[in-house]
Amino acid sequence: MNSRFEPQAAVAGAQAAMGTSAAIVTASYAPDFDRCRLLCETLDRYVSGTKHHYLLVEHSDIQLFRRLEGPHRTVVDEKDILPRWLHVFSDPLSLFSRRIWLSLKAPPLRGWHVQQLRRIAIAAHISEDVLVYCDSDVAFLKPFDLGAFQRDGKVRLFRRDNAFSSGAPDKHGLWSCNAGSLLGIAQPAVSPHDYISTLIAWRRASVTDMCAHIEKLHGRHWVEALAADRRFSECLVYGRFVDEVIGGKDHFHGAEEFCRVHWTGEALSDEAFRSFVAAMTPEQVAIGMQSFIGTDLGRIRRLLGQID
Repeated sequence: MNSRFEPQAAVAGAQAAMGTSAAIVTASYAPDFDRCRLLCETLDRYVSGTKHHYLLVEHSDIQLFRRLEGPHRTVVDEKDILPRWLHVFSDPLSLFSRRIWLSLKAPPLRGWHVQQLRRIAIAAHISEDVLVYCDSDVAFLKPFDLGAFQRDGKVRLFRRDNAFSSGAPDKHGLWSCNAGSLLGIAQPAVSPHDYISTLIAWRRASVTDMCAHIEKLHGRHWVEALAADRRFSECLVYGRFVDEVIGGKDHFHGAEEFCRVHWTGEALSDEAFRSFVAAMTPEQVAIGMQSFIGTDLGRIRRLLGQID
């Protein structure tokens, strides 16, 4: 394990010994660095109930993201948490502008696949009890305590009930079906529930139990089994595992989304951005501006300053 990372595991272990502990986990990459910096700034300002923030990045991005490290923030090299047989290269088919992960045990993987793998893999390397996942293009606008993800010793599982009952979008239905196959769930082939959101929590011990379950079922490393079909969602895999394999043990459900996300569409104008923020529901404490949409980060920073 990376020497910059290992001492933090010991710190986390000490925190866990004193009671339930929580960490925030963010998977990111170089093009999102400035957005991730804004996340860190707003997280440090508004978020309580956590002692550590883990940034999970590709090996070549380590030095860039080290700028964001501090006493309560650690940058984790994916080489320290993913199997050694998974190798990353610049993709010649994209004129070397994109990255591709290759191995003899899985089909070629893209960055969004590997970010999901990191989010799962980190659970085996830290000791905090609750892992709160937050995308790097999120910014907090209001005070928020991570205690919202815990109740009577249980962890909040985001679940939008019967979201797919009237017909799931093709890709969501396929992701859910593949999650069921991966976990050995025969019926239903597609869960009616949606577990996908940002700013959600998982129970660390349940994540490691999920990986062990997959390995026992398939007789191979969980990364190899999961990546065998690239059409997957880590949120649907975890949600179906909790609800349908372990019967909801140590979890409770919540459908409120704490982060309002601009998922698709065009870059927001100043007026549209203000309207977007004004439409936040009372429980929402953060906004997510999907980086691929192209809303200018400088505009976001300026408008957030005006909101303050």
